[in-house]
Amino acid sequence: MNSTQTALQFELDRRSFWKSLSLFDWFWGLLVMLATAYGYTRYAELMDVYEELILVATGASLIALGWHWKAVRLLSLAVFLLSIFGISRYVNGLVDAQTDFFLKFLVSSQSAIMWMSALYVLATVTYFASFVARAEFVAKVASAMTWSATTMGLVGLMVRWRESYIIGLDVGHIPVSNLYEVFILFSIITALLYLFYERRYQTRVLGGFVLLVISAAVAFLLWYAFDRNAADIQPLVPALKSYWMKIHVPANFIGYGAFALAAMVATAYLIRQKAERGAANGLAMTLPELEILGDLMYKSIALGFAFFTLATILGALWAAEAWGGYWSWDPKETWALIVWLNYAAWLHMRLSMGWRGSPMAWWAIIGLFVTLFAFLGVNMFLSGLHSYGEL
Repeated sequence: MNSTQTALQFELDRRSFWKSLSLFDWFWGLLVMLATAYGYTRYAELMDVYEELILVATGASLIALGWHWKAVRLLSLAVFLLSIFGISRYVNGLVDAQTDFFLKFLVSSQSAIMWMSALYVLATVTYFASFVARAEFVAKVASAMTWSATTMGLVGLMVRWRESYIIGLDVGHIPVSNLYEVFILFSIITALLYLFYERRYQTRVLGGFVLLVISAAVAFLLWYAFDRNAADIQPLVPALKSYWMKIHVPANFIGYGAFALAAMVATAYLIRQKAERGAANGLAMTLPELEILGDLMYKSIALGFAFFTLATILGALWAAEAWGGYWSWDPKETWALIVWLNYAAWLHMRLSMGWRGSPMAWWAIIGLFVTLFAFLGVNMFLSGLHSYGEL
């Protein structure tokens, strides 16, 4: 196909897309635009020009996402209504979280995050139960639990954001500043990525595998919250009081979530491959075919690599503003580079050399451990400029 044909096909696809939008699609777009406009008029005095741009870009992204993935609309509306309900219950300050029934048991940040944690673990068990029993209805229940857990996790973050401002304007910040908050973000993003591919490939048999890594994150989150009192909202250190945090951290964790998804799909790949080589007809043969698993693994790593690259660039720009240099070979920066090189090599070997099969699956699994060390191990064993989330 030459360039003229490509341009013509692109134009036809563009026209077809706009024609395919329904009245409800346009209503969704208008609703998000109105909410964005309200947010701007309500909080403009607290935002600088960069934060205003972030708000507009977030609104546009939510419109596009809702057009391409209809389930996001219901999720967004549920999060909005529950968050507004939770925020409205705070009348006398944070003391209401201990006296108001709904805050205490449902929609305060800590209550919502506990619901998220319980639902993700239950969803993991239910997914595996559906896999063993080959029961589609049970799998649908697990999927509903995952959507519910994701909703409560987002509500928890939204209400926590407001709670930080109730403490004080100088304390208020977006809740992506420490290990406790980003583990919640990691769980939510990984679940959303899985749910998207669950719909895309029309299969729920991978749910238990992917939810395992989320349940592991939840286990760490609960230990960190109860043993270290990490759920307490703390003021930001000066270097984190920046609009860069609002874009650098989410981009980073889309990358982490996609890498985690790829690793768990790779685990399913190896199980299915072993079953095929042994001519087995058991549960492993109900997993998607190797070609599908390999394609999902590749797409997850490609998505994660794109966002991780963006996050690394944003991090360098943030470092230049905060510390006066784009790169300082801080341990966190060094390990971020190692993660980037690892997945760049993975993609190169697949796209240029045509590598497929179990070596790439094992590589994806090992890559998750490399990423885990960059994400958590550096905070545990090394020190440097990025010392905001120590254990």
